[in-house]
Amino acid sequence: MSDPHAPAHPQAGAVHRNYTGAVYGSLLAASVVVGAGSLGRFPRLELIILLLGTGVVFWAAHVYARVFGARTVFRAMSMADIRRACSEERPIVEAAVLPAVAVAVGPLLGLGAQGTAWLALAVAVASQVGWAATAAVRIGASLRMVAVTSVINLLLGLVIVALKAVLHH
Repeated sequence: MSDPHAPAHPQAGAVHRNYTGAVYGSLLAASVVVGAGSLGRFPRLELIILLLGTGVVFWAAHVYARVFGARTVFRAMSMADIRRACSEERPIVEAAVLPAVAVAVGPLLGLGAQGTAWLALAVAVASQVGWAATAAVRIGASLRMVAVTSVINLLLGLVIVALKAVLHH
């Protein structure tokens, strides 16, 4: 069974990375920031825990779906397969780290709760666009397709930004 997350034309010797999970995790982190920030003031530690905890829960759900999916096609899963699934889905959790760091450093930059939420949201959206562009480059996409991929992901991120702007006011 081939890996649906594997690039179509991986570069020789390149380390496999689940860019899909990183893009998805970044969009998830942006959504968490908007959801938490739209409810008014929030403790920074709470948002950090919410970002990282949500990333871990979605990571576990993706691992479970892969393991269960393999079982539904009568493919036995070894512990090595399960560890591989855990590792390959890890970028979902990793994508929450930079926005969580942004929340942690917000006070050092003199930002209040809403400024910190906007910083974390900007970091999540920038990460999403960066991971999408990196994935496109990694599979050998043309410069035009890298740009299209980046713009599409930026637009998805801006939808989340627009939701934050609307929900905050």
